[in-house]
Amino acid sequence: KDNRSRFWGVYKRVAEEHDSEFLERYTGDMDIVLVFSGLFSAVSTSFIVAMESNLSPDPSDTTNALLKQIVYIGLGNLTAAGPIPAEPTWSPATSTLRIQMVAYASLSMSLLAAFGAVLGKQW
Repeated sequence: KDNRSRFWGVYKRVAEEHDSEFLERYTGDMDIVLVFSGLFSAVSTSFIVAMESNLSPDPSDTTNALLKQIVYIGLGNLTAAGPIPAEPTWSPATSTLRIQMVAYASLSMSLLAAFGAVLGKQW
C-alpha cells in the first residue's frame, strides 16, 4: 500500500508541473491572440468605415443636376431645362462589393478568434 501512495504522490506532482507549464504557455498564447485580434479588428473596422462611402451614390450628382435645371429655368430657357431628372440607377462596382465582403469576413473571423481566446482563458 505504501508503494501505491508514493506512486500517486509522484504522479500528482508530475501532473501538476505539466499542467502548470501547459496553462502558462497557452495562457500567454491566448493573450497574444487577443491583442492581435483586437488590433486587427480596429484596423479592419477603420478600412470598412472608409470604404462605406463607395456603397452609396454620390449625392452631389443629383444636386448638380437640379441646380443646372434651376439655372436654366432662371434664365428662361425652359426647353434646355427639360423634365425633372429621374433618380439615376446606381449600383456599386462589383470589385467594391467583393472587397467589402472580404473585409467583413476578416472582421468576423477576427472577432470569432477573440471570442474563442476569451472562452479559452475562462475555461
